[in-house]
Amino acid sequence: MPPEFTILIDGRCHLCVREARFLSRLDRGRGRLAIVDLGDPGFDASRLGVPPADLLGRIHGVMPDGRIVTGVEVFRRAYAATGHGWLVAWTAWPLIRPVVDRLYLWFARHRMSISAATAWLPGRHSMPACDNGSCRLS
Repeated sequence: MPPEFTILIDGRCHLCVREARFLSRLDRGRGRLAIVDLGDPGFDASRLGVPPADLLGRIHGVMPDGRIVTGVEVFRRAYAATGHGWLVAWTAWPLIRPVVDRLYLWFARHRMSISAATAWLPGRHSMPACDNGSCRLS
């Protein structure tokens, strides 16, 4: 059975990997959520019809029917797939949504420097090993 949602992450971004691991724990092995590292050698961006630079510019997710979603909507769909949509439901409220969407775009532009600045956070030591600048989730 295909997953309810697939989230595409940049395995070089430690905060992104951390969030992906958290979502994976919420899924509890049920297979409702698939997590794909854009840096995985087997990943082929061309099959999505989205330029690789765009995929790395902000988070993308893939619906079972192949539709692509981006930005905070990816998190809403990913959390919903794990049965925890209530955790981020507030991000879709009409007055809050535009603010959250703008904050995410700011984060997306600065995620690598933020990720580097938070290297002291616990759990950093458990990041996957990187080969050729590409990290993979186990």
